[in-house]
Amino acid sequence: MALFAKKKPVGDASEKKSLGRGVFRRCDGCAETLKAEDFTANLEVCPKCGHHYALSAEAWVQYLVDPGSWVEHDENLRSLDPLHFVDSQPYSDRLVSSIKKSGVNDAFMAGSGNMGGRPVQLGCFVFRFMGGSMGSVVGEKITRMMERGAEKKQPVILLSASGGARMQEGALSLMQMAKTVAALGLLRESGMPFISVLLNPTTGGVAASFALLGDVNIGEPRALIGFTGPRVIENTIRQTLPDGFQRSEFLLDHGMLDVIAERHDMRATIARTLDHLLD
Repeated sequence: MALFAKKKPVGDASEKKSLGRGVFRRCDGCAETLKAEDFTANLEVCPKCGHHYALSAEAWVQYLVDPGSWVEHDENLRSLDPLHFVDSQPYSDRLVSSIKKSGVNDAFMAGSGNMGGRPVQLGCFVFRFMGGSMGSVVGEKITRMMERGAEKKQPVILLSASGGARMQEGALSLMQMAKTVAALGLLRESGMPFISVLLNPTTGGVAASFALLGDVNIGEPRALIGFTGPRVIENTIRQTLPDGFQRSEFLLDHGMLDVIAERHDMRATIARTLDHLLD
């Protein structure tokens, strides 16, 4: 009877299904299946079609800043819960969970470093922390960064990727819009430029405050940039919006962006802009 027995499969269905998990990725832009390491090595840009995926704040710092020059500031600042806000869970619990999952204390990373030997102040939103939402700590870190730039006579470069103001902090979050813009005014008075880089997405109170107030506004390809989403606008005005509405290409055509830079060109674009403004 053993002569006709079925051979035992090498692996079960679950093993076959998991084979390649984390090894291959299917691009949302062109539907090509490529090695995951190819995306990582290409700054999270599809090597086939150029579709841009989100790049972490840490990876942006590593890409933009000269090796060995980065010094992070105010990394220990943490949000409180002055309103004792509760939605599906208490805000205090949500903060603890977000810190544990993201590995950072809030949704913004700021520091000093060099770009091509030029000292700069650099800040980047951490989207994995509550969607990059701006609360009191984010506003404070941006304000301090602007003040450092003014004091040290260094340009400020800020990369935005945010869902906007953090609703769990209510009016305290909305106050950060005015606070950060006031700090930007101090930077302007010092004669130092502000380079604003708008990533996907840059929306809500972040887009409505400092993000579109750069001396030069740079966008990534196809980034969603605007105060509220196109579906909300269409439902409100009961009209169909133009193709590409609120994408970076649309904003460039209508004068709200100065340039769109592919990710591989971003460092060189920022460096050339600073050379033009400061030299």
